[in-house]
Amino acid sequence: MEQFVIQGGQTLSGTVVPAGNKNAAQPLLAATLLTDEPVVLKNVPKIGDIACFIEILRDLGVSVEETDDHELTVCAAGLHKTALRTELCRKVRGSFMFAGPLLARHGEAVIPRPGGDRIGRRRVDTHLIALSHLGADIHTNHIYGFKAPRGLKGADIFLDERSVTGTENAVMAASLAKGQTILRNAASEPHVQELCHLINKMGGQISGIGTNELTIDGVDCLGGATHTIGPDYMEVGSFIGLAGATNSAIRIKDAAPENMRKSLMVFNRLGLDVEIDGNDLVVPKYQKLEILPDVGDAIPRIDNDPWPGFPPDLMSIAIVLATQARGTVLFFEKMFEQRMYWLDRLIDMGAKIIICDPHRAVVVGPSKLYGEQLTSPDIRAGMALIIAALCADGQSVISNIEQIDRGYENIDVRLRSLGAQIERVVVED
Repeated sequence: MEQFVIQGGQTLSGTVVPAGNKNAAQPLLAATLLTDEPVVLKNVPKIGDIACFIEILRDLGVSVEETDDHELTVCAAGLHKTALRTELCRKVRGSFMFAGPLLARHGEAVIPRPGGDRIGRRRVDTHLIALSHLGADIHTNHIYGFKAPRGLKGADIFLDERSVTGTENAVMAASLAKGQTILRNAASEPHVQELCHLINKMGGQISGIGTNELTIDGVDCLGGATHTIGPDYMEVGSFIGLAGATNSAIRIKDAAPENMRKSLMVFNRLGLDVEIDGNDLVVPKYQKLEILPDVGDAIPRIDNDPWPGFPPDLMSIAIVLATQARGTVLFFEKMFEQRMYWLDRLIDMGAKIIICDPHRAVVVGPSKLYGEQLTSPDIRAGMALIIAALCADGQSVISNIEQIDRGYENIDVRLRSLGAQIERVVVED
């Protein structure tokens, strides 16, 4: 297995370019099943989760070729099966998004229970509700069987929660359903918008993109298209947190600042100012990190919300930054009951954190962090631990880094380009 060996306490500097949005690449790859014609996707991140998606597609009989650097040409003309392999689905949460396009094109799908990060219960009820409203018969017993022998038919659907992947599954299924579908209480994240734009390029008819109500007029067939994936705003937020925690000056190129408005407000609440320079974001060095209290000098609270609120995946990054800021702040993780469990690693490093319950933690800063033996529990907490190790005194070793590789492309190489002392080493399992 591999580990990261990190020497902390270094000030970084330089320019970094975020990879393509992982959470956009997955549904876009699934959407290639909606047509027999080639779909070209550019700026595809080379990460573990995308490699697994490609493996799933090829196992279904789909042609996937790397036609240029970070560019894939996908053609589902040879698709010959509608059942996904269990061992592949266990590797990635997004595998459940194949249900919608397989149902729409071939009237059936068999999806084993998805894997992904272990951050608490991750329900799929929203997917099932939406697909059943569109006419799917669904049978569940650890493996989800979907059938639509009479085809899918448009419906007026109110989603029980703003599930991103649930919305994406419903959009893909509805794009080839007969008649009109209205999705109410739909998710509107940038990657949901990208999926809708791709389907429209393929000949689909989706309106209301960027809002919480989507109208999808089903079409008889979809064709090929070319789409460039936008920057991963989780990476952008990660590099902002890295710069702040290590007192470094970093320019993040092509960062799509329009996707970072709430995140920049949260970083500012933690005392970090970020400058917008065209399409770049610039973090000046040596900032005085001081948590901004609420009116009346009350302790502020930072919580996550559906888009355009603060993304749940950036909560761990913000917590590490808060350990280096003067003041007290309450973090409220609303969605997942196990996402705070990794904080014991930060406490071991010297952070002053009170874990109130599975959803809330109080951070009192600044804390001097010290190098530790660490294990990455999931993608985002893993990146947060890298940041903590880089601002700590001494050496840290992080194991289980395949979790980090699932979401961050060549993160060690890119961090070294900024001056970080981080090495990937192979150790005996």
